[in-house]
Amino acid sequence: MLDLAVKQVPYYREYWEKRRQRGDRASWAYLENWPILKKDPLRRFPKAFVVEGADFRSLIEEHTSGTTGTPLTIWRNLETERQWYALYEARVRRWNGFSYHDRWAILGAQPIIAVTQQHPPFWVWNAGLNQLYLSAIHISETFVSSYVEALWKYRIRYLLGYPFALALIVRLAEKVGLQLPQLDSVITNSEILLPEIRAILSRGFKCRVVDTYGMSETVAAASECEFGHMHVWPDAGVIEILREEEDKPADKTEPGRLILTGLLNPIMPLIRYEIGDRGRWASDPTHCECGRQMPVLAEIKGRLDDVLLSPDGRRIDAVIAVVFKADLPVREAQIVQRALDHLEIRIVPEAGFSDRDVDVLVRRVKKIAGEDMDVDVVKVDAIQRGPNGKFRFIISLLDHSSPLSL
Repeated sequence: MLDLAVKQVPYYREYWEKRRQRGDRASWAYLENWPILKKDPLRRFPKAFVVEGADFRSLIEEHTSGTTGTPLTIWRNLETERQWYALYEARVRRWNGFSYHDRWAILGAQPIIAVTQQHPPFWVWNAGLNQLYLSAIHISETFVSSYVEALWKYRIRYLLGYPFALALIVRLAEKVGLQLPQLDSVITNSEILLPEIRAILSRGFKCRVVDTYGMSETVAAASECEFGHMHVWPDAGVIEILREEEDKPADKTEPGRLILTGLLNPIMPLIRYEIGDRGRWASDPTHCECGRQMPVLAEIKGRLDDVLLSPDGRRIDAVIAVVFKADLPVREAQIVQRALDHLEIRIVPEAGFSDRDVDVLVRRVKKIAGEDMDVDVVKVDAIQRGPNGKFRFIISLLDHSSPLSL
């Protein structure tokens, strides 16, 4: 992958040519000689990271802002997609006793139905994948009974999705006295799985809760085994943990910045990519009672923001990031909820940002939050960082003593 990147990827080739011109003879064959890749150049020059000669018409293009409010465009080919799904099949489904034959449900952010729809169904049934795709933006006390009925109707074995949104279904079902089906597993992704959220999910669905770690950039992944240990997938990517203030490896169990090098995407290789998450290795990262020799992460930090509610009480923080697609000239963004019906969108604009882009952003937010949401777009020079150098994507100034909040 390093050989491919230095010879055929414009961004990296130019970088190493400049080092050579300065008389630097460090070998690119050693990962530690490569620079740390921040999100900004990837966001500003995404095609410079794509291998020369790639046919973009044949590639899978994905726009994501993750949970940091920094929009990115990622390209993959079909073979990378197949390998990623194959690893998921092996490390998530099979580890937990499932296969593609089993009926399952996913709570996701894809716009499968109109946000304004006020009657069920709030899902679509994908017969080819035995998959019930549930809308994450319609969960409310009014509609929770429809979600529970769908889980019963489609005889779901396991449930996959955002932990906070899944926990909201449990809390609302318990509040109105609905009986949830007993599942074989709940599998969480995209957000940190807090202990209290794990307990809510386990209690509600009367099953084991399994955490996973991954990202749209497909540069690394990890999943829990039956003993609750988070095993890194070494064939998906290389994980380094560096100290907070310097680009040196953290001590054995010292927490630090996750630096990731993907191994599956030769179309867009990302080398030593700083994702923005923090973590630390287990005290004995190669030992686990399950017998697997894959390294164990003791902790992953990051991806935790405040709750965001719509005027009608729906949790929308899990899906709001999709409004900041890479087609808008926005460098960074932050959402502040000042009232149940008032959002302030702080953006660091790029050159060319116009009133039209403001209208597009407001329209996208209202499509998710509802027309009753008042949206102010505020341009700022920079978004304030915390002590760890990372800014909070969502800030809520609401009183979260409401039974709808977690």
